[in-house]
Amino acid sequence: MSATPPKDSLAAADALKAQPVGIHISDIEAAINFWRIKSPSPDGITLAAPLRALGEIYALLVYYKQDRVNERTMPKKALQAWLAWYESTPDTPCIAICSTSQGDELCKGCGRTFSEVQHWPEMSPTAKRDTWRRITTEGTSWRFNRYAERAAEKRQQAAQAAQAAHAAQMERATEGANLSPTVATPQR
Repeated sequence: MSATPPKDSLAAADALKAQPVGIHISDIEAAINFWRIKSPSPDGITLAAPLRALGEIYALLVYYKQDRVNERTMPKKALQAWLAWYESTPDTPCIAICSTSQGDELCKGCGRTFSEVQHWPEMSPTAKRDTWRRITTEGTSWRFNRYAERAAEKRQQAAQAAQAAHAAQMERATEGANLSPTVATPQR
């Protein structure tokens, strides 16, 4: 005999699937800033392909006064650039203090609902970012006050890794510039 999940869990899963699909403009902007650091312009004018793709989406959102872009209709290069940024962000807001296991509908530690905690592995990147945006905007969970240092440590480690990668990239670029052939001057 197989166990079936409770009806309220199924309803919550259906509600997650029915959420409006769309990447928020603030995530597009964050992805643009990520790519500006990762692939700086070599001449101050030219943009890397991921920046061009995301910049076009951002411009259209602003022009049409929209705050979300449908990930299903996004150009492939823009979606790939956004997903590359998404992979650099923390996956879960969990700080290892979960009150949903004690029966709370809303986790005091991270701010996610019981349903979000339960279905997190199956949620799409867009749905996860929507949850992150909501809990960050609310700012009431312990991750933003009582235990903020746990979240800050993770952010600091991620920032240090990004800085190290950027420094290595800049060093490689500098080495490439210093490899120009030298011209021997004739001796008199």
